Amino acid sequence: MRLLSLLYQFFFRVVLLSLLAVSALADDRKPVSLAVVDLSRSQDALLVNGTLVADRAARLSASVSGLVSKLLVDIGDKVETGAPLIELDAELTRLELQRSRADYQQQQATLEDARRRLQEANSLVAKRSIAASEVRSLESEVQVATSGLASSQADVARQQALLKRHTLRAPFSGVISAKLTEVGEWLTPGTTVFELVGSDDLQADFAVPQQYFPQLSLDTGLEVWLEKEDDSESSIAASITAIVPVNDPTARTFTVRASVDGKSLTPGMAINGRLQMRSANTRPSVPRDALLRDSQGNVTVWIAEGDDKNLVARRKVVKIASGLSQQVTIVEGLNRGDRVVIRGNESLRDGDKIRVVD
Repeated sequence: MRLLSLLYQFFFRVVLLSLLAVSALADDRKPVSLAVVDLSRSQDALLVNGTLVADRAARLSASVSGLVSKLLVDIGDKVETGAPLIELDAELTRLELQRSRADYQQQQATLEDARRRLQEANSLVAKRSIAASEVRSLESEVQVATSGLASSQADVARQQALLKRHTLRAPFSGVISAKLTEVGEWLTPGTTVFELVGSDDLQADFAVPQQYFPQLSLDTGLEVWLEKEDDSESSIAASITAIVPVNDPTARTFTVRASVDGKSLTPGMAINGRLQMRSANTRPSVPRDALLRDSQGNVTVWIAEGDDKNLVARRKVVKIASGLSQQVTIVEGLNRGDRVVIRGNESLRDGDKIRVVD
């Protein structure tokens, strides 16, 4: 009985495999996987040109009038914050400071004498050896001497400040980009002496056509690079820091400013940029696996036509948007709801029957 059961199982498997083989031979449909075309906002790449600018630039001038006695820097020099740049003749101011200090010492001595006499008068009040009116007079002298000392002290501080201002110092670190004076010239407050350009942080200003304003934000991707002599590109890290919503009335552009990380760069250099923006309109998109290129360079996809039991592959030429993402935007050739082949499309021919597999 056991032998008969084993023979029966063997015969059943042989018959089942034969039926499956016949069924497979009868089904000449090619197995494929499909994806449905959907609408999405694409990433548009916009090439822009810009200029590197310093984050800080200033026209420096002296805060007091005076004759230039020393020039301590020249054009192209790098300076640190607080570095002396120019000195004005301060001889008269030094003499005024000496006079103010002498007056301060005199007022100090006057106040000490008034306080001593008041203290002596107060000791005689208990003995009734001095009139109360004389004591009040001495108290007034102390108050006047105190005020005179404070005034003299303020005058000393003023002369010290004026003397300090005869030396012009760098308000921030940078490079001297222009020198507009020489030794022997008379300067007045507001007259530009140097132009100082910050060298630590750089910004890139790009002029962007106004129609792209709604598509930009501070999170928009930006890639910048310099063109080299050998036509190669060197990418530089950058990020958008400001979008200036004021259109140029003649060029119809607005400014996009980005911080640039480039230690070997200097203000004034030309720079190129590529903005990665989301399209204002939705477009059909498909997985990149659905795309094929023919020998002529055309981009094609295979779409499935018919119902689920009678699907036929049809070849279609499409136009795609530039980009490297896995989801590719279709500019022309497909509509929402179309079904495209994403696996099994390498060996298809136009009109082949296909069946969907997972």
